Amino acid sequence: MAAVVTSRPWRSLLALLGLLLVLGVWGFWPGTDSSVRLGLDLRGGTQVVLVPKPVTEGTEITDEQLSQAVAIIRQRVDGLGVAEAEVTTQGTGATTAIVVSVPGEDQERIVELVQRTALLNFRPVWSLETPFPNPGDSTETAHPQATENSEEFAAQVAALNCLDPIATSGGTPDNPDEWLGTCGQDGDAKYYLEPAFIRGTNVTGADAAIPQGGFGWVVTLEFDSEGARALADASRRLTALPECGTPGLSPCNAFAIVLDGVVVSAPRFNEAILGGSAQIEGNFTNQEAADLANVLKYGALPLTLEAVDITTISATVGTDALRAGIIAGLLGLLLVMLYLLLYYRVLGVVAVLSLVLAGVVLYLSFIVLSKAIGLTLTLAGVAGAIVAIGITADSFIVYFERLKDEIRDGRSLRQACDSGWIRARRTILAADFVSILAAVVLYFVSVGSVRGFAFVFGLTTLIDVIIAFWFMHPMTVLLSRTRWMQSGSKLTGLDEARLGGASLAGAIIEKSRRRKSRPKEEVGT
Repeated sequence: MAAVVTSRPWRSLLALLGLLLVLGVWGFWPGTDSSVRLGLDLRGGTQVVLVPKPVTEGTEITDEQLSQAVAIIRQRVDGLGVAEAEVTTQGTGATTAIVVSVPGEDQERIVELVQRTALLNFRPVWSLETPFPNPGDSTETAHPQATENSEEFAAQVAALNCLDPIATSGGTPDNPDEWLGTCGQDGDAKYYLEPAFIRGTNVTGADAAIPQGGFGWVVTLEFDSEGARALADASRRLTALPECGTPGLSPCNAFAIVLDGVVVSAPRFNEAILGGSAQIEGNFTNQEAADLANVLKYGALPLTLEAVDITTISATVGTDALRAGIIAGLLGLLLVMLYLLLYYRVLGVVAVLSLVLAGVVLYLSFIVLSKAIGLTLTLAGVAGAIVAIGITADSFIVYFERLKDEIRDGRSLRQACDSGWIRARRTILAADFVSILAAVVLYFVSVGSVRGFAFVFGLTTLIDVIIAFWFMHPMTVLLSRTRWMQSGSKLTGLDEARLGGASLAGAIIEKSRRRKSRPKEEVGT
């Protein structure tokens, strides 16, 4: 029989210690907020009721416009780093209102953010850079007339990091009369843009279509008379410029379509457009072309949003519900710990310490993710963490029962810790993978608080894997190397009663007897 490779438990324990140090330093770095963000149901927040009004008197607001307005407002709120915000419509027909509820945010900031009409502008591209410019590319590309303070403008744009999700989230309408430095919505380029030559209100129609006799999806645009004249002038000027040369130095005859301060598309003018209509080509898929057409149509028919009611809302379930949820979780955790201690004795102590460490890692993860991605904890998230306790306890049971099976088969305790782990970890990984997969699917197909449940459930399950590999198994291996643990005492949880009449000493003696009874040739192999 081949010998089982001996584990190096200290490496895993040091890895876990390193993870705890990183999370602890990140979470409690001096001068930063080290609290867990709570959602509307636990903390309360600000609610703003907005009444949409058309720019032109006498026109009606369509359901499509309302849906697009809700989507843009949600994007703006998410750009604050706020999760679990609620943006809904209330009422029907002419009485429809948009209700925005954000946990714990400043009232004036929320009103200013959501009340702005989404601004769509068409701007000539003065220059562009990729996120990782070539060594020969120039970064001194701001036009001298960009602003009154050209150096300040150039410095601001140079400091813009298009790899940062905040820079590509939008939510900040730009001033169409001034130069603009911004990013593409995919973070693929940084743009230096001239003042707008057409505004979104000049667009009268936009549709996704496949051109007759052509291939691939395009977006067709229709402009009013003012927009048609501006389009003709801009297209003449841009097509007369030199062709695209060195990146970062040439505008490439391009113009940028800018929504709320972020470039959603930057096509080129191939020729002057004199008929008041244009066609945007960009190797679009059907969905991409339809989305861009919706953006353009919304820019053509913007809504004026008037805040008619601003209130501070209390927690929908409150601190009592949070306290009850935490008590329920702690009670369940206590019962699980009690069972593990009574049944597995010293091995149960390892399991209890594993649960405590899992709770510490989860808490630190909440703090770090609150800072990094705006994670907000709701009562549904608390429920997700409680449900995951059972999955974590299953990992201990699977390993400890496999450990006892290995001893019954005649292996020593040290050998059983490693050979039992090799078999048990397959089951643990399979079970946790199914749980994580379910959490991922639930997260992407659901909305609202259900997503919070799925996220925390998946996060807790992932932490279970880390604790099982970096603490539970290493600590069990270290215990197995002590004489007391190998004695088979009742407190070890590996006595005759727990092993079904077998014992550690008896298993070793039986293994030795079997080896002596085998022929010498067989023993030699």
